[in-house]
Amino acid sequence: QVQLVESGGGLVQPGGSLRLSCAASGSIFSINAMGWYRQAPGNTRELVATITRGGSTVYADSVKGRFTISRDNAKNTVYLQMNMLKPEDTAVYYCYADVVRGLSRGSVAYWGQGTQVTVSS
Repeated sequence: QVQLVESGGGLVQPGGSLRLSCAASGSIFSINAMGWYRQAPGNTRELVATITRGGSTVYADSVKGRFTISRDNAKNTVYLQMNMLKPEDTAVYYCYADVVRGLSRGSVAYWGQGTQVTVSS
């Protein structure tokens, strides 16, 4: 089985920074895309950023210029550096990984447990 463990969330003041990490472990042959979604109370879950195995990235318009996604393929880990945080960034952040379990097999999406990010004075 595959497990994704997130860390790095917490409480920060507006304008502050946080760095989220998400490490995948288990029966992994390779990982295609990895990324981050977030969901605030009363809102739908929205894509924050995604990154392919080769390093191509996509960001939500609301975080462009403030957030940076990166990954370490050797460690099966994805990161989200969040700078100039705003109260509207407050949400539970979920990482995901599109995991290939074996050679010539299709991929399956796995999700982390979620980590709370709160931006408040």
